[in-house]
Amino acid sequence: MTRTAIVSAMHEELAAVLALMPDERRVQAAGREFWQGHLHGHEVVAVLSRIGKVAAATTATVLIERFGVQRIVFTGVAGGLAPGVNVGDMVVAEHFLQHDLDVSPLFPRYEAPGYGTARFAADPAWTAALVQAATATLADLPHILTPATRDEFALHAPRLHRGLLISGDRFVATTAESRVLQQALPDALAVEMEGAAFAQVCRDYGVPLAVVRTISDRADDAAHVDFARFLQTVAARYSVATMDRLFRLLC
Repeated sequence: MTRTAIVSAMHEELAAVLALMPDERRVQAAGREFWQGHLHGHEVVAVLSRIGKVAAATTATVLIERFGVQRIVFTGVAGGLAPGVNVGDMVVAEHFLQHDLDVSPLFPRYEAPGYGTARFAADPAWTAALVQAATATLADLPHILTPATRDEFALHAPRLHRGLLISGDRFVATTAESRVLQQALPDALAVEMEGAAFAQVCRDYGVPLAVVRTISDRADDAAHVDFARFLQTVAARYSVATMDRLFRLLC
């Protein structure tokens, strides 16, 4: 049986996923709590990634080395960058890049030394399954979110986007920072703090990776002020609905 890691970025998302697992048991390793069990008959290990690329890389490595996972799916939130990537949309990554990696002039800007590339790919087949699950989540939004929640966050026609996700050890929350990233990386859909680290570790080990992010803000001066409420009432529900659909698809 294929063992799958479900990685969440926030406690609320992880708790929602654990509620789907009837037999989870806690295992501590590397200062983290990993939850082993089953989801719709599939063997899974669930864990929080923690914040930032170093913490993410450690989590990914422990999942592979200690728990022997054979594929990883990551669910979390991100700030929208590209035009039309709005609050409540979902982004499924096809490629990852570290926007704060710069070893020039030894290597081109953004290139990961020793890899000959700045961009790391998500696994196509695993990502296709995640796209199908995320699409089903958005189609079923009236049953996932209350009308009041949809109105509160203006979630009337959320869209699914596929493409480049960029990561860095800096929380991007000003218009000036967003514009710099948009100009330097015009095809970047969204920005977060862990995905590219997971992608590099997964490439090293040959482990398939798929990542979905819910857009919580536009990573600018107008970034949503009530992040905690959005996380609890929107992002966590997106995540659990998408993971539920993903693992049902695998049955």
